[in-house]
Amino acid sequence: MSAGRKWGLIGSAAAVAAALAYLVSGSFGDALVYFYTPSEVVKLTDGNPDRKIRVGGMVEQGSLAVTPQSLKIGFRLTDGETTIPVAYEGVPPDLFKEGQGAVVEGVWRADRVFQASFIMAKHAEDYMPVEMKRAGHELPKEDWLKSLRD
Repeated sequence: MSAGRKWGLIGSAAAVAAALAYLVSGSFGDALVYFYTPSEVVKLTDGNPDRKIRVGGMVEQGSLAVTPQSLKIGFRLTDGETTIPVAYEGVPPDLFKEGQGAVVEGVWRADRVFQASFIMAKHAEDYMPVEMKRAGHELPKEDWLKSLRD
């Protein structure tokens, strides 16, 4: 094989690899959604309020408000340190309720309300955000006993 042909093959392979890397990184960049806690969300600047993010925490007891004759709901999400208001329009998952863990996906609006487009409810009875566990929060014993009976 001649030197010119060898360099041509190497150049072609490098061009194909660069094109694939560009396509993969471009498609992943749009699909990535970062996970924040409510404490981190309130520190976000208002410079980019329409960036899609995910926020995880516990649905605060007594905070769920359903607008009659509509699919609009509001609630507060907490990490044990900070609480943020969340607005959502749609049918929430079956496991979604107060006092349970949830992850919401949407945008942090300039008016400091999280506009959720998607809600994911926790799956296990013993779910708690890592930050709350680190802060020393524990599940009530009745919840722990309930998970043993189920």
